[in-house]
Amino acid sequence: MERRDDYDPDRYRFRGLHPGVLLGTASDRYAGWIGQIYTTGRYTGQITRRPRQIGGRTFKESVLPVESVAEYFEHFRVLEIDYTFYGLLLDRQGAFTRTYHTLASYRDQLAEGDSLILKAPQAIFAQKIRRGAGYAPNPDYLNPELFTHCFYEPARDLLGEHLRAFVFEQEYQRSGERIPAADLVRSLDAFFGAIPADDRYHVELRTESYLTGAAFRILEEHGVGQILSHWTWLPTLGAQFARSGRRFFSSGRQAVMRLMTPLGTRYEDAYAMAYPFDALVEGMLQPQMIEDAAQLAREAVAQGVAMHIIVNNRSGGNAPEIARRVACRFAAAESGEPAS
Repeated sequence: MERRDDYDPDRYRFRGLHPGVLLGTASDRYAGWIGQIYTTGRYTGQITRRPRQIGGRTFKESVLPVESVAEYFEHFRVLEIDYTFYGLLLDRQGAFTRTYHTLASYRDQLAEGDSLILKAPQAIFAQKIRRGAGYAPNPDYLNPELFTHCFYEPARDLLGEHLRAFVFEQEYQRSGERIPAADLVRSLDAFFGAIPADDRYHVELRTESYLTGAAFRILEEHGVGQILSHWTWLPTLGAQFARSGRRFFSSGRQAVMRLMTPLGTRYEDAYAMAYPFDALVEGMLQPQMIEDAAQLAREAVAQGVAMHIIVNNRSGGNAPEIARRVACRFAAAESGEPAS
């Protein structure tokens, strides 16, 4: 089965926006998207409620069944999988994990032309990981064997042509705790030199002082993409791209842009504002994010690079509506007409 690649922003259908621009979201299955992405009444009796502790508060998320992923892909060509950030696909004894089985259930819903972006586990790419109430140094930080055997190989074998990209998200480093930028560059060089060569790797550095010429040179040498991220403590998307000389480094001629949170807004605050993710929140969405996203997508297309734009609910309240605004702005700029 193949999805229909049409473009109808009023119906939140973005697959046909442009061959070189793939719109998608960070995670899926939100009941708040019923009436936009998911058909009203289709999942009655199948919605589950799960509690989440965020910033000292408890939120009840309403979640659709895995089968809803098929309907998601009637609207989008790509989906970023978030839950792989929290677990390997194989444990250290080589057994499939719960995360693997969840990903396999997603794989069963995919049709030709559907793509997934996987977040690499924090167990591999986070300098520190949570231990009880605090954080401790990660003993497996940038462990190439762990990545290769417990994540990369099973992901590749399971997903095949549906695996579009890997996202390596490095957490923000506080000024008094961060390692020198030169040390980071050397460690990234060693890591990407030791793991299997692949043109689908992309790195998100959430510490502004790490966005240096030396870091960009290492990414370019290994053909690894620079993720442009609209996130709390980073500069604007345009400023991030300017720092890299307005170049795309991925040897696969791909780019990934992630619209995560409003600038200056912490994760827990953005989550609380956006919940329950069923509508835009007045005053939360930053217009410059939409402008920059559309402009950078146009620049990627002009350079022959496929741009993946991943939208998070926390960037404005409701990812489908934010995606619609980005799509309309991009399409209007391409045609020279005012955005709707």
